Amino acid sequence: MGALSGIRVLDLSRILAGPWAAQILGDLGADVLKIERPGSGDDTRHWGPPWLQDGDGRDTDTAAYFLCANRNKRSVTIDITRAEGQALIRELAAACDVLIENYKLGSLARYGLDYESLRAVNPRLVYCSITGFGQSGPYAARAGYDFLIQGLGGLMSITGRRDDEPGGGPIKAGVALTDILTGLYAANAIQAALIRRQSSGRGQHVDMALLDVQVACLANQAMNFLTTGQAPGRLGNAHPNIVPYQDFPTADGHMILAIGNDGQFARFCGEAGAPELAADPRFASNRARVAHRAELIPQLEALTVRRETAQWITALEAIGVPCGPINDLAGVFSDAQVAARGLRLDQRGDDGARIPQVASPMRLSESPVAYDRPPPRLGADTDAVLGEVLGRSADELVRLRRDGVI
Repeated sequence: MGALSGIRVLDLSRILAGPWAAQILGDLGADVLKIERPGSGDDTRHWGPPWLQDGDGRDTDTAAYFLCANRNKRSVTIDITRAEGQALIRELAAACDVLIENYKLGSLARYGLDYESLRAVNPRLVYCSITGFGQSGPYAARAGYDFLIQGLGGLMSITGRRDDEPGGGPIKAGVALTDILTGLYAANAIQAALIRRQSSGRGQHVDMALLDVQVACLANQAMNFLTTGQAPGRLGNAHPNIVPYQDFPTADGHMILAIGNDGQFARFCGEAGAPELAADPRFASNRARVAHRAELIPQLEALTVRRETAQWITALEAIGVPCGPINDLAGVFSDAQVAARGLRLDQRGDDGARIPQVASPMRLSESPVAYDRPPPRLGADTDAVLGEVLGRSADELVRLRRDGVI
């Protein structure tokens, strides 16, 4: 039984940040009811190729993108633009503990589904709004997208090679990182509000903004700026505060060298046949190495290129110097540690088709993640949920479907 067993979540969100938060709660045992548009559903169901394949190896109409953020949910189709659909959402909200939505500011108020309206229906409801810019401020009414926020929020100013290098310029992260981080923060805030509800008896409105999260996650780079007043620039794969901590060429490719202290640097230099570098006052301490980065890195590159990646990894791991390969996704999922941790798994859909998944990284000893539900088929659980939760009769469900409400 999951840690959040008994918690019911109404997921009105689409795309990635909101669904990611809801999936985390579902992985932890919550019963997540995903509300989708009749006929089309979550936008990401159609963000393909690639597509999920059926048991005969043919493409289905479900995009791989949708599968990454929607396991452990039940799909309920309701048209919230219709008065009857809005009434169904209000009834469901009255029976739920959490509601997650990522509509533009004010959109749900037009339907009477905003926080103030639903708090009147269910004072214990934890209502999480995920937007690009939050519920206040001059940008609040703007739509927010991950790529836009990575630029506006500073991440792209510190990601990529320097402007004076080949291929220099701002680069976004290879996944929608701001969305994912917002989903993680949202799931944390929701659980904190649920804990608070135990003593207060009341829910709360969680105001999550992609821009807020992106700025908060600038971490050490933000503090580098705030303590000096100097905006850090792009360093490619190098680290602003630690040297050497970047990729290096090898005889057959590249490797990561992640030296975090002076002892590791000395051991690396000894293994590389250049102990004099560790004794050089310009490089003997990390502070000195950061100051003399431009002089040190070419000398290290001349050393690392003499061996193949696997040879370096074997030698450096033996002496406690952190290093590793740069894997593509095929390399990731064939890696022995990834396999040992069970990070790739297969689920089975209602039709028996295999649904590959990346496992949750959360590992709780007493209530582990259970992969009870694969990503849902559109509207597959509508009748069951509306019958079980709201007590709708079969005849009424037929009428609601005929009228296009569900």
